[in-house]
Amino acid sequence: MYLFQKIEETVFKQYDARRTIGEFLLANREKLSEYTMEDIAKLTHTSKATLVRFAKYFNYSGWKEFMYAFTHEVAHFNDNHFDVDTNVPFDNAADTLEIIENIANLRMQTIKETSSLMSVTDINHAANILNQAETIIIYGRSPNSYFGELFKRNLNTIHKKAFVADTDEAGLISNTLTSKDCAIIISYSGNNSDSYPMKNVKILLNNRVPIISITSGGENYLRDYSTIVLNVSSREKLYSKIANFSTEESIQFILTILYAKVFSLNYDENMKTKIANSRRLEVKRQTTFKDISEDF
Repeated sequence: MYLFQKIEETVFKQYDARRTIGEFLLANREKLSEYTMEDIAKLTHTSKATLVRFAKYFNYSGWKEFMYAFTHEVAHFNDNHFDVDTNVPFDNAADTLEIIENIANLRMQTIKETSSLMSVTDINHAANILNQAETIIIYGRSPNSYFGELFKRNLNTIHKKAFVADTDEAGLISNTLTSKDCAIIISYSGNNSDSYPMKNVKILLNNRVPIISITSGGENYLRDYSTIVLNVSSREKLYSKIANFSTEESIQFILTILYAKVFSLNYDENMKTKIANSRRLEVKRQTTFKDISEDF
């Protein structure tokens, strides 16, 4: 979870000086270098001491360290900007063609950035863990659980035992897992160890279950305790957006790459399995389009 997302979360949840300071920082992130500490204290009707407490709230030793981290984060995103706004890819004046083009561009930009965040070593390691796992359990809140269902289905087609954990039964399921199994936890923020799905992490660690996490960049609870971390494109604000267009595309792409790599580890065998399953289970699927028709 990046610092700008933590600040936004604070703005929405707090009703004291932290909200005022956070709103100012988010609204002026591009020109913070123009303001001194005294300027910001005056403009937010606070004090230097309050600004220091604000920095310490985010686990920085002081205001200087906090501002250094925040301005460098802003610079990083500016250097790698998207042509389409991640949070508001179209406005109320956009026509249908503009909406189509912007969403298409946003998805392509997201996939490109997600690819750049991938480590070949981590993908290979994660795929090997999944390939050797006796049982794979996928944890995630809606809509992440929907992406987990599709990933589960793909794994099932090559005879890998995979399940999506029910929120209410996740604790019981976690207790049954061992080091021979694997957990995939999908969470954009990856914080709050007391909420689902992060509250299962301690159980999984006690049972020595390998944890593959799919989460946003920056620091968070989930990242600290995972065997492998796969990074989601993390440009979206937590609240101020039309939809999770970029996040959803990024998560689906990561899961698709994981499945493709697992498939490739036993390519010939998995291809035979897929075709055999289709012959048995999809005999009623027919098409009049010759380019995609097949005779089994």
